[in-house]
Formats: sequence, structure tokens, C-alpha cells
Amino acid sequence: MESPNRGYERLFGGDDLTVGATFPLTGAREERPDVARELALAERVEDLGFDGLWARDVPTYWPTFRDAGQTFDPWTWLSQVAARTDEIALGTASVVLPLRHPLHVAKSAASLDHLSDGRLVLGVASGDRSPEYEAFGVSEDERGAAFRESVRVLRAAWTTDFPEVETRWGTMDGTLDVVPKPTRGNLPLLVTGNSRQSREWIAAHGDGWLFYHLPEDTLRDYLDDWHARTDAPFVTTCTVELADDPDASPERVNQGFRAGAAWFREYFRDLERWGVDHVLVGVTGDDRERAYERVASDVLDAL
Repeated sequence: MESPNRGYERLFGGDDLTVGATFPLTGAREERPDVARELALAERVEDLGFDGLWARDVPTYWPTFRDAGQTFDPWTWLSQVAARTDEIALGTASVVLPLRHPLHVAKSAASLDHLSDGRLVLGVASGDRSPEYEAFGVSEDERGAAFRESVRVLRAAWTTDFPEVETRWGTMDGTLDVVPKPTRGNLPLLVTGNSRQSREWIAAHGDGWLFYHLPEDTLRDYLDDWHARTDAPFVTTCTVELADDPDASPERVNQGFRAGAAWFREYFRDLERWGVDHVLVGVTGDDRERAYERVASDVLDAL
């Protein structure tokens, strides 16, 4: 990747662990979240010093998953967020490449990169909701190959004028171009999960690796393997449910922990020491604004 954009620099430009928040900030995962409340919370999260805001790509709602992401299309949604924020990185976690034409992704992402003044970081994935592949006319068995091809098209569209590229989606013969180009010549791609790829391929073709919450021993094994291959950043996720007792011991919850602030401070220090560069935080409870305020004041400010 050429010189990184502002979003990548915000997340990975220093030596310290950085922390982001994930939409929907209000916790509405099956119904449409309140737009005004979501945008107000996005502004508040930036004011609190979080480093990134992450939107998921969930093209269709499958009740079995009980999760529609933030409901809104990530490009449209993050454009709104870009207009309401100034410095915080904006990320996708993650765009399901096999379900989208790569030329549409290239144009949408580069457009958002410009509208956000270079703050976009792209998490990309192969997807995991089986009915969606049939709905989009995509072979689930070929999603790994489609993912690789899509990355190749994105790189060509962003870095080459009038590219020549032939793929399963069609052929560009050098007579057409994709505009705009990104603000810094390319856009950072964080491969999410395994995306049906080998670790060698991820290290060679990605600008970082975004992996879901993992048990400590597994996470440390992954980190050791990753950093033996590359200096690119590693990103993970964690649900943070702060107990009233600041010294409470940890209890496992979905994708994270319920614990006191003292335990979380030590856990985040461990993540940094083990080699995690950025963590996507989700909070729980009815008062999400207060939850983010507590994470900022009781955990992050004390690191």
C-alpha cells in the first residue's frame, strides 16, 4: 500500500493500542436504529477519544442470525457519519466482497474516502450467511476464489488509470476507468476472519488482519503466527460490559466479558503487549452513551 490514509494512520500510526466502537451504537440489531440517536452517539464517541467507528455490511436480514447489522447500507451510512465527525477513522467490518460487484465497491469506497477526507479503512470478508449466496446468484463454494478476485480488481481500479483486468464479473479492456481514485493512491484492506484464504495469502495481500474475539491462548497463538509473517496490524473485537464493582472478576459474555474496570484496564494492556493494534468495542445495556463514557473514563483514560 502507498502512504496510508488518515484513517489508517489514526488506527495504526502510533505504538499504542487504539480502540473503536461498532454500529449500531444504540444496540438495535433487528429493527431500524434511530438515526438521530445513532449520529448523536457517533459524535459523542469521537468526543470521548475513541479512534474508530465501524459499520457492518449485512445485505439481507436473516432472522436465524437475529442481526441486521446497523440496517443501513454501509456506504450511505458512513457518508452520514463522515459529515457529523472530524477526525475519527471510519471502518467497514466488513464488506462482503463476493456479494458485491468489485467495480461498485471500488467506486463507492473511493467516493467515501474523499467525502471523509481520507478516513476510510475497509474491512473485507467472504461472508457467512448461506441463504445470501443463493439470493445473489453467487456460488457459496466459490466465495474464496471470488474474494481473491475481488481484491485484485479493487487494487487495479484504485491504482491504475484505465486498467485492463478480466474476471468472473466481466472484462475491462483499457477503455474505461473507475473514478475517483482514493485520496492516497490506494485504500487499506483488513481481511476479516480467514475469508476462505490461507494466512500466507492474507499476509501477502492484506493491509491488516481483523479477527473476531478469541480466547486468550488462541489469540496469542494467532498473534505470534501473524507477526512472524508480517508487520501489518492485527485487529480484534471485544464486548465490554462494566460491572458496578470496579474490582469485579471477569465473567464471559457473548464476544467478550463482564468485569470491573480494573480487570479491563489490565486486559487491554495485555492486548497491547501481545501485539493487538486495535480493538473494536461493543457495549451493552439500555444507556449506551453512559456505557461508552464509562469505558472511556474508567478504562481507556487510565491505560
